[in-house]
Amino acid sequence: TSTEPAVTFDTNRINVRIGPALRLIIAGISSVTSPCALFAQSLGFEVIVCDPNDDARKTFDVPGVEVQAVLPSIFIASGGCHANTAVVALTHDPRIDDLAMMEAVRTEAFYIGVMGSQQTSQQRAARLRRSGGLTEDQIAKIVMPIGLNIGSKTPAEIALAVMADIVRLHRGKAHHEL
Repeated sequence: TSTEPAVTFDTNRINVRIGPALRLIIAGISSVTSPCALFAQSLGFEVIVCDPNDDARKTFDVPGVEVQAVLPSIFIASGGCHANTAVVALTHDPRIDDLAMMEAVRTEAFYIGVMGSQQTSQQRAARLRRSGGLTEDQIAKIVMPIGLNIGSKTPAEIALAVMADIVRLHRGKAHHEL
């Protein structure tokens, strides 16, 4: 075994991160929102939850998470995204999810995803083409269904699958490399 220390400290140097912190914007409050926010925080993400519904916001309580009382699409359109941002829509409500996706694809967010089954995702893609005017390239930016396919059923398992997929993409790992 080596007697060298695993970590050395240089009192003449300070490490400073240059660039924006990892950010997760969660569009809408659902049963998956809290576990997703908690996982994201533990991974070092700044977490922002956007939901215009007063009752939904009253039930959401994760310390350290910024909560915006606006439609996620409005927050995103106002400049809420940068290159280190992931945007996830977790409500199954097209009024929240679809509008958020329509704005998110116009940003430099590195991950954009929305919850739903394969069938729901196909219907959403058709809606986004028809009503949202999105191109095939814009639709291709959206991960639908969201997350890694680990057979998740519970809100915590879904949140784990979502955050694992976000980390996978952020680290540059292709889906087929798993």
